[in-house]
Parts: sequence; C-alpha cells; structure tokens
Amino acid sequence: MTALIISALAMCLIVMARYLATSGLFAWSARLMRPDVYAPTDATKAARLARQIRREMGWSLLAAAIYGIPAGIVAHLWVTQGMTRITTDLSAMPLWWLPVSVLLYLGVHDAWFYWTHRAMHRWPWLFKKAHAVHHESRPPTAWAAMAFHPWEAISAAWLIPALTFLIPIHVSALIAVLMVMTFFGVTNHMGWEIFPRRWVNGWFGRHMISASHHHLHHTHYQSNFGLYFRFWDKLCGTDRGLSDELMRQPAHARAPQPQ
Repeated sequence: MTALIISALAMCLIVMARYLATSGLFAWSARLMRPDVYAPTDATKAARLARQIRREMGWSLLAAAIYGIPAGIVAHLWVTQGMTRITTDLSAMPLWWLPVSVLLYLGVHDAWFYWTHRAMHRWPWLFKKAHAVHHESRPPTAWAAMAFHPWEAISAAWLIPALTFLIPIHVSALIAVLMVMTFFGVTNHMGWEIFPRRWVNGWFGRHMISASHHHLHHTHYQSNFGLYFRFWDKLCGTDRGLSDELMRQPAHARAPQPQ
C-alpha cells in the first residue's frame, strides 16, 4: 500500500511539473511572438491578465494532481503486477499497431471529451458546478490548459488509465498519446493561432482542432466542443467554424508602443 501511495504522489508531481514546463514554454514563446496578447502595455489590462494567469495556474495545478492519482495507480499496477496491457516489447505487436493504438486512444478520448463537454454546457447546473471555472478566462491563455474544477478533472482523469487495461499499447505509443494530449490542451488555449494559415484553411484545419476552432467555443459556448478532431462537432451540427478574430491576427505582432 505504501508503494501504491508513493507511486500516486510521484505521478501527481510529474503531471504538475509537465503542466508547468509545457504551459510555461508556450506562454514564454507567446510573450515573445505575441506581446500584444501576453504582455499588454496598458497597466489595467496587464494587472487583469496577471490575476487571470494566477487563477488559471491554481486550478490547473489542482487538476494536474487529480490526473496524477489514477495514472500513478496504473503505473504501480503495471510495474509490480503487470495488470495493464502496456508493453515495452516491440515484438509483442505488429509495427502498424503503434500508430493505430495512438489513434484509438485519441479517438476514444475525443469522443468522451466531446459528449461530457457538451453535457456540461447543456445543463446549467452542471456547467455551474463543474465547468464554469474553465470559462472564467476570457480569452484563455496557455496556462488555462488544465484549468478545470475538481469535478471536471475527476470526470476525465480516469479515462486514459482505464484504456490501458483494455487496448494494448506500447509504452512509446502511450507517451505519444500523452504528448498529443498536452500539446492540444495548451495550444488550443493560446489565444492566437500557432499553425500556418494555409494549414488552418486546408485539410488540417478542416479535420483537426486548433486555437482558431476552440477560441470560438470560448466566445460562443454552445458550439465547437471537440478536443482533437472536428468529427463529432460536424456530425452533430455543433461546428461553428473558425474564429474570425484569430484568423485575422498576424502570426507575429509587436507590442504596441506607449505614446
């Protein structure tokens, strides 16, 4: 039992550190590339943004700790008892299964996210209890990647760990899944579009979600619920397209100079 608790606590710290490192890196790069968004010269706006970022970090660190608990339990069961379907043996599965397993994990996660996310917007009491925290940021920043109320974090934290008992996956593919999760969670909340406009207007943007798609969700709550793919939004008629505001923004912008 002691080893299990230590594993859970260690994974909490790892997830928290991953959040701080990834969101911090993207926030730092955004401050350099888009100071108009991340470093406003107006003192009032700067103070408001600083308060918002502190709030985002607080909720995100709490949610990261919650995500770490089931992950730590699974890690312990995998290492000590081999109870999951995670493997380190590449010969245990055909090579084509590596990308397929990644897509399966992301596809299941995307479906779960879409329907739970949509439910939280469908019922006002659920929105108020579990999801309103995430929408306090207007617009969100890279620090809002995990800014979830504990109830929302609990609703999602178990999913990927549970899948490791059902869908065989190589540890390298599982790491790829976690990297994709982290990347989309951060970049979807950047407040500006990091992908080239030709990508967003092309095949990638028609099928994948980026900041231009998710930003619109933060301004029009009843649309654009997906996480990675636009599939469910398009199928269910909740896809409102891309944010004109972000699509009009330049990829780089200089901070406005004080007069």
